[in-house]
Amino acid sequence: MRNSFKELTFEELLQRREELKKRYRELRFNMVVGHVDNPLEKRTLRRQIARLNMLIYNHADVAEMAEE
Repeated sequence: MRNSFKELTFEELLQRREELKKRYRELRFNMVVGHVDNPLEKRTLRRQIARLNMLIYNHADVAEMAEE
């Protein structure tokens, strides 16, 4: 799963991040309510979002350097 994000385009990265954020919010709500099958999924989602943020930041940084 780690390297599966590297092949995505910038727009796909943004879209994937929004999907994961939505899933993370739903999972947090379900944890409060108490209906979670796998509590470790929260950590996995948080780490995936962080990886996507890093790739998005790097992609934007490279595009910015290309403009200069």
